[in-house]
Amino acid sequence: MAFSTKYNPAEVENKWYQYWLKENFFHAEVNSSKEPYCIVIPPPNVTGVLHMGHMLNNTIQDVLIRKARMEGKEACWVPGTDHASIATEARVVAMLREKGIKKSDLSRDEFLKYAWEWKEKYGGIILEQLKKLGASCDWDRTAFTMDADYYKAVIRVFVDLYNKGYIYRGLRMINWDCEAKTALSNEEVLYKEDGEKSILYSVRYKVKDTEDEWVVIATQRPETIMGDVAIAVNPSDERYKKLVGKKILVPFINREIPVIADDYVDKAFGTGCLKVTPAHDVNDYEIGQRHSLPVIDTINEDGTLNEKCELPKFYGKDRFFVRKEMVKDLRASGHLVKEEEFITRIGRSERTNTVVEPKLSLQWFVKMKEISKKAYQAVEEDEIKLHPAKFKNTYRHWMENVRDWCISRQLWWGHRIPAYYYGEGEDDFVVAETMEEAVKFATQKAGRPVLEKELRQDEDVLDTWASSWLWPIEVFGGFKNDFFDKEKGKIDFTKNKELAYFYPTKVLVTAPEILFFWVARMIIAGYEYMDSKPFEDVYLTGIVRDKQGRKMSKSLGNSPDPLELIGTYGADAVRTGMLFSSPAGNDLLYDEKLVEQGRNFTNKIWNAFRLVKGWEVDNTLPQPPENITATRWFESKLNQSILELQDHFEKFRMSDALMCVYKLIWDDFCAWYLEMVKPEFGKPLDELTYTKTVSLFESLLKLLHPFMPFITEELWSELQLRATRENVIVATWPHAGAVDSSLLSEANFAFETITLIRNARNAKGISPKEAIKLYRQESGTNLRFFWPIIQKLSNLSEVYTAKVKPMGVSFLVGTVEFTIPMEGKLDVEKERESIQKDLAYQKGFLVSIEKKLSNEKFVSGAPPQVIEMERKKKADAEAKIRTYEKALEGLGD
Repeated sequence: MAFSTKYNPAEVENKWYQYWLKENFFHAEVNSSKEPYCIVIPPPNVTGVLHMGHMLNNTIQDVLIRKARMEGKEACWVPGTDHASIATEARVVAMLREKGIKKSDLSRDEFLKYAWEWKEKYGGIILEQLKKLGASCDWDRTAFTMDADYYKAVIRVFVDLYNKGYIYRGLRMINWDCEAKTALSNEEVLYKEDGEKSILYSVRYKVKDTEDEWVVIATQRPETIMGDVAIAVNPSDERYKKLVGKKILVPFINREIPVIADDYVDKAFGTGCLKVTPAHDVNDYEIGQRHSLPVIDTINEDGTLNEKCELPKFYGKDRFFVRKEMVKDLRASGHLVKEEEFITRIGRSERTNTVVEPKLSLQWFVKMKEISKKAYQAVEEDEIKLHPAKFKNTYRHWMENVRDWCISRQLWWGHRIPAYYYGEGEDDFVVAETMEEAVKFATQKAGRPVLEKELRQDEDVLDTWASSWLWPIEVFGGFKNDFFDKEKGKIDFTKNKELAYFYPTKVLVTAPEILFFWVARMIIAGYEYMDSKPFEDVYLTGIVRDKQGRKMSKSLGNSPDPLELIGTYGADAVRTGMLFSSPAGNDLLYDEKLVEQGRNFTNKIWNAFRLVKGWEVDNTLPQPPENITATRWFESKLNQSILELQDHFEKFRMSDALMCVYKLIWDDFCAWYLEMVKPEFGKPLDELTYTKTVSLFESLLKLLHPFMPFITEELWSELQLRATRENVIVATWPHAGAVDSSLLSEANFAFETITLIRNARNAKGISPKEAIKLYRQESGTNLRFFWPIIQKLSNLSEVYTAKVKPMGVSFLVGTVEFTIPMEGKLDVEKERESIQKDLAYQKGFLVSIEKKLSNEKFVSGAPPQVIEMERKKKADAEAKIRTYEKALEGLGD
């Protein structure tokens, strides 16, 4: 059968993916005879489409799950999507706007109907795209954070935590997203790495009842001046002690505000005078609380100014427009003293990139200090291991400084907060899982019959992370009635066979930027409800950046379309291209050449397959000695690589794991082994060598399969006839046998010899087809098996020793000298120049080694094996120097 000269992934990938689905290879069930191995996917937003970060993250997950499946474990990779409150609601609002419909014209139910229609149409796109990548998820288990059962679980947890005293409702300074019109948690506020440019305005305020006495304050936000309620100075600041207690006039509106003394004020920043605006700054709010100051909120939820600013011309105008106008007015009135550009941290919404507005608001919170203690200890004591370990410090810092979590969002799409109000009093509400329970609880609390029609459910929904933190538990239905003990507030996982079997999951693969958003909170939920960790290891991927080190984004236009890459190069090439340079926790500098390298690798494997399948086999031929050596050597090399590969997997060095297999196939199998056993042109190969080669090729396909699933399944099916379901996806993962170190060492010596002979041929213009002789020195070469291979691959007619070394091209392998005889063909002067150059290098190298060994500090402090290695280097250099000096003598004067 003739095979195409190039591998065509388009003909292969869909065929095999559909076959895997049809044969149900991805599905996992509780199986007491197998060790479970479970991964839960970080659920992408339903608004999402595949980007390079998804490609990297899901490739790593698929590599791990495919390897586990081949190891005979019950491999379960649970897929799903997140409802993504803010992002999805923004998409639905935009869709409605295009239809000429305003959200404000719709009821909640009408809006949610549109939202569900949008989700059903677009919400599954990213999961279908993951199939193109080869993701071997158990699609029968696909979950969504607003599925009916999942929704009930989220509500149940809210009620439970409220009853335990962890959830409360309070008026607090929160982060407000003026575009999405919702509260944000502290973790949803992002800051640019290098800060942002801003302007510090020095503005003078007049001291009341004086003709020309002023105080100068420094502010970044002149649009908030109308909300000022005090000027604060440090009590130890001698410049302003006499002002404390006096009244100051706010520019333009002439509101009288006091000068107060507070230790928070930094004497060295700006002028040392701080305008206090409690409604629009977290620190100002705390100062206001200490001094019982009023709160004047001049900014609306949409970021426009309201009537409390007392300047009608700014009513309804955007805060940043007002800033510009205020600067103009302050300058014109003589209030603006100075403007300075500086770099500062400006908080932006993680979802909309809008500048966050600090705002005093009545919201729902989770008390985090007590509930997070076990989660803190779990990572601190390595019950859960973070990879790379450097993120343990980051995790520790966040957990030691954890703040209460604002979990309410002013949106319609999401899990509606199960609080029901029955009166106008601050405490006239109950928290319940259902309306029926709410009626019962409200009646008990009010001391009178409360009807269902009297109850008003809270309008807000929960933070998205307040649902996805239950992901490793609820994808297995942990909070259902049969398993959740309401009185204890715990899950009895012994009653839930799937949870008891698959939980805790093995590894979580995710991005460092959601270490707090999601990972820490899942750990908290795991210990709160299961008394157990949700996963054993957390593999934190790096950020995919372009060659200039910039984070990939649509706005920069530097992010390629993953599906286009798959269409051009094939999924296997893209997967390997992403992994070639992706060490855990370190950013990946993406270069399309890496994907090209992946495609070249697929073609290399394909051509190796074509070569092997193209051989004529003769079962009457004996196996040549050199082929026996070749197969023994490659078996040993394979076993060595399997051990190395396992070490990489255990340490989550995914890039190193791929490179281990890549080098084994490209360098050892294709470049050396196949060349060793390849029969002469037109001649057959013995059956023993062919059978062994196919077996070795199969082992390589097994090792490569987790990284490159499609081409390995295709070649596996073509190498020999297979029974039904005898596929590489479920083939047994190779185990390492014995490693013959002496044979591997001998092979390395042989390969270096062959390479230097080939280099000499090339340098002297000797055709590879021309058989040549090779002289070797009598001592130093302990090759027992590889001389026939050296002769075959170097096209040597004879290898000999003699008392007199011939005139020719000499080279060293270790300390052993070889010479290719070149009587009458050698340019003596050029050869002398070449040897002198090598000699000079070795002498310089020897000086550096002797200097190191004469250093008492080095010798006394270095480990014995390091000292021994340096001494060996010295001996080798001395031997090479003697050889080069003899070679020069042989060339004559």
